Amino acid sequence: MEDLKRDIIDYINYYNQLRIKEKLGGLSPVQYRLSQAA
Repeated sequence: MEDLKRDIIDYINYYNQLRIKEKLGGLSPVQYRLSQAA
């Protein structure tokens, strides 16, 4: 069960922090939000 939790957390981290989106100018969702807030 702990392995499943860790895998889900790892995927969420990848999805929000590392995944590059062409629609967001080649930035990850978090990088895009931070660039818009500045």
